[in-house]
Amino acid sequence: MKAPASLANPLRPAILAASRSSRVKRAVTGTPVTRKLVDRFIAGDDRNSVLRTVRALLDSGRSVSIDFLGEDTRDEEGARATVDEYLQLVAALGALPEAAPGGSGVRRLEVSMKLSALGLALPDRGTEVATENARTICAAAEAAGVWVTVDAEDHTTTDSTLSIVRELRRDYPWLGAVLQSYLRRTEQDCRELAGAGSRVRLCKGAYQEPESVAFRDRAAVDASYLRCLGVLIDGSGYPMVASHDPAVIAAVGPLVTKSGRTSTDYEHQMLFGIRDLEQGRLAGEGKQVRVYVPYGTQWYAYFMRRLAERPSNLRFFLRSVVSRD
Repeated sequence: MKAPASLANPLRPAILAASRSSRVKRAVTGTPVTRKLVDRFIAGDDRNSVLRTVRALLDSGRSVSIDFLGEDTRDEEGARATVDEYLQLVAALGALPEAAPGGSGVRRLEVSMKLSALGLALPDRGTEVATENARTICAAAEAAGVWVTVDAEDHTTTDSTLSIVRELRRDYPWLGAVLQSYLRRTEQDCRELAGAGSRVRLCKGAYQEPESVAFRDRAAVDASYLRCLGVLIDGSGYPMVASHDPAVIAAVGPLVTKSGRTSTDYEHQMLFGIRDLEQGRLAGEGKQVRVYVPYGTQWYAYFMRRLAERPSNLRFFLRSVVSRD
């Protein structure tokens, strides 16, 4: 089986370590040619820019999940600023004709949010602050006809993140959760979250994790993804297949056929700027395709994770730096 792109870069550990280095951040963000590659993955610095990208994607038949970039907020004021941006974003999305207030079907408009950006990392009241901030966004999204999915972060946040998702689903049962197949616990998490109406985005994982909690071998991560995908497709929820891996995409059809699902019972998800032609091909075949679209000025950590995932991205960046072209 082909090795997944997320683990195929031999420099991945070093790049992920660099994503947490303030010194490397200053060097990378201070390089003018960096922006050439950043623009490939980030749909602009502000809301107007991302909304232009969203319009083009919707017109192409794809759906969207929009992420206002930022993580590891350390004060309540910063968390509140993130909430305010999401509320304005949701209001703008709610004004689009694709918004579905009160709709029970698949919503084409979604926002994705990291709980650490909403205050989860605060030293004293992190869980409380993040929960209430997420609740505020969910309430606005419900009124606007927009979905929300809570992004996964590193393994130290998994328990708290899933606990908050379960709490919020009491009022917003459509709230999506993200599971990462490289974590050893994820197959069991899939079983627990595969119930009726449960939306689960399954990805392979983009953080540097210890072997004690995560599969490190490429084949093991692949195998875990397919096991987890089988659990979700056999369940009663709504699987969101977040993968660019051709082997995974090829495996979806037989699993869906065997389960009796239709094209409205699951979706493919891919990142903005990656495999655009494949996204178009799947959408052209009548499959649901959602594009994860990030925006904002806090792009560094996200950008470095994209470099770590694909050697081609890193080669492009290094060539740009060397040539200054």
